[in-house]
Amino acid sequence: MTISIILAAGEGTRMKSKKPKVLHSICGKPLISYVIKASKGANVDKNVIVVGHGGDKVREEIKGSGIEFVTQPIGENIPYGTGFAVMQGKDYIKDDSCVIILYGDTPLITSNTLNEFINYHNMNKNDCTVLTASMDDPTGYGRIIRDESGNILSIVEHKDATDEQRKIKEINSGIYCFNGRLLKYALEKIDSNNAQNEYYITDVIKVLKGEGYKVGAYKIEDPTEIYGINSRVQLAYAEKILRKRINEKFMLDGVTLIEPENTYIEDEVKIGRDTVVYPGAIIQGDTEIGEDCVIGHNSRIVSSKIGDRVEVQISTILESTVDNDTKVGPYAYLRPKSHIGKNVKIGDFVEVKNSTVGDYSKASHLSYIGDAQVGKHVNVGCGVVFVNYNGKIKQKSIVEDNAFIGSNSNLVAPVTVRKWGYIAAGSTITDEVEEGDLSIARARQVNKKGWIDKKGFRKDNK
Repeated sequence: MTISIILAAGEGTRMKSKKPKVLHSICGKPLISYVIKASKGANVDKNVIVVGHGGDKVREEIKGSGIEFVTQPIGENIPYGTGFAVMQGKDYIKDDSCVIILYGDTPLITSNTLNEFINYHNMNKNDCTVLTASMDDPTGYGRIIRDESGNILSIVEHKDATDEQRKIKEINSGIYCFNGRLLKYALEKIDSNNAQNEYYITDVIKVLKGEGYKVGAYKIEDPTEIYGINSRVQLAYAEKILRKRINEKFMLDGVTLIEPENTYIEDEVKIGRDTVVYPGAIIQGDTEIGEDCVIGHNSRIVSSKIGDRVEVQISTILESTVDNDTKVGPYAYLRPKSHIGKNVKIGDFVEVKNSTVGDYSKASHLSYIGDAQVGKHVNVGCGVVFVNYNGKIKQKSIVEDNAFIGSNSNLVAPVTVRKWGYIAAGSTITDEVEEGDLSIARARQVNKKGWIDKKGFRKDNK
């Protein structure tokens, strides 16, 4: 059995936030969720999360199978330290288990790396394996000291290292793999007799190494995977790296990103082949976009499902569905719970909210469709307003197939326009329009001859 102990008890004071550090987001998800995802992707059976500051918020936010929480005590006389945090999860450590120590603020770690790390630990029959990396600037990190054969001798903290040791580029990531029985054994042997009055997990390594147990090191190629987040500056840097990873994956899978560095796509998004995404696009949440689509510049799509061959131009789509071969925009706004059918045109400055628009219908200009059921082959003219709110409640309008709503008309809910019903331009409709009828609801035009002169409004232009 393989378990992870994910340390997430830190306050994160440098974030200067009321929110626990591990709940700050990059690319749409909390930092710790990426660590959990990587762990599960490496076939870890159980993830034990050690919480402290803001623990209730972390418990509330992070849910799922294979996740257990333990709480680290907080107070003036608590020793703290990484070793102390790991101690909180000892009840979950079995003698025959493989235990990985991870950190909730390292979102760039990948499941592939963790899988290789675990396999290396097991294949070499190590009692403990340290995950290491080489850094151009290793300042602040503990250095990995090896012998001539490459075996790990010790881990020396930066502040304790000699000038010669500080030249070493290989650093300790703080991520470890342990034999469960020996981890519990060594945890009982360490103490907090140091300047910080803390229990260090590195002291566990020292105990095992000192008693002749086999301690190995697995070096990864990409040091950004172990990058920890302690400030909003570092948060932005990590997001930049993750965005690059996400965008490259889409491009390798057959999606064209015209300008990847200026395209924001979150981790859970799915996009089909031969779809083209233009600069400035923001695609968020659990959005799914089909094949052969065009997502125009500065469009925003959130938690929506977009079919195949859809064009979205400079528009916003929130929690809605757009079916195949439909065109949206420019400057359209689909608000939550909207369902747009096939071969539909939702044109410039058209807003749709909590409504269904059937196949082959069109609302090309400057209209508001709210709380409505619009059928197939319906034409919604320029300036049409579905008046859905009476000051107390919102009500529904129904427009059946093949109806025609003339420009600048108002449909005052609740109202129904039956099949092939026609609404004359400028009408305000409050009663049902029967099938095949033309409804005219406006004052008859009256021209008063010579009215301007009688009122004395005419003036010579000088």
